[in-house]
Amino acid sequence: MRELEAAAITEAVARLCIEANYNLGEDVLAGLRQARETEESPVGQGVLDMLLRNAEIAAQGEYPLCQDTGLAVVFVELGQEVHVVGGDLNAAIEAGVRQGYAEGYLRKSAVARPFSARINTGDNTPAIIHVTIVPGDRVRLLVAPKGGGSENMSYLRVLPPAKGRQGVIDFVVESVDQSGGNPCPPVVVGVGVGGTVEQTMLLAKRALMRPLGQPHPDPEVAELERDILERVNRLGIGPLGLGGTSTALAVHAETFPCHIASLPVAVNLQCHSARHKETVL
Repeated sequence: MRELEAAAITEAVARLCIEANYNLGEDVLAGLRQARETEESPVGQGVLDMLLRNAEIAAQGEYPLCQDTGLAVVFVELGQEVHVVGGDLNAAIEAGVRQGYAEGYLRKSAVARPFSARINTGDNTPAIIHVTIVPGDRVRLLVAPKGGGSENMSYLRVLPPAKGRQGVIDFVVESVDQSGGNPCPPVVVGVGVGGTVEQTMLLAKRALMRPLGQPHPDPEVAELERDILERVNRLGIGPLGLGGTSTALAVHAETFPCHIASLPVAVNLQCHSARHKETVL
């Protein structure tokens, strides 16, 4: 059994919160550059130029990519041979979020009493924590700040099984179309198919963590991703909703077996600032 100090988790989460908000990943930058090359609208081209310049300025000056530095979503793959010592795992993650958002001068966006007083918690906690137990003696931490504009454009529908593949495609495209410019396109479209309603929503969020444009390893799912992307980019929404052919940079789908009587489908959109960083302890 390997022991891991809770303080190391706190330090890592704090660093990842700052890095994710300051530095856009090379996969996302490459996706934006590719979109700029293929974008047909002059206005859309100009918007993509500004997004790339914004990412460059943020990285050089150590500024947040966006004023909305998001809620802290933390995915944890916890090796079953790891024993966290010197503190509680969740408490260590929360401490890291508090530290990172303070040291990085990141906006605190979490409010308590969500349907009444909406009081800012002051430190961007509690974090949204998803823990999976995996083999091994390592801990993988992935921090994904999720902005409100794109998170608000989330959708869930339980389709009749007879709707099948075409029903999934139609629902996802309808969701992106309905969202318009609200999620700050070009977006990454996270899609979950199967499981139960809570499982499929998590699948859609988890799909956004995949390197941009990396196809699903299952050829059938990869083909579904390509077909949805093609239809989404024919919608004409374009960069920041100002028209064009670059409405989405990628579609990432994840699937899970489901009940014989249902076909749950979830859509979770990510804005052009597709921020997430990870480390292994």
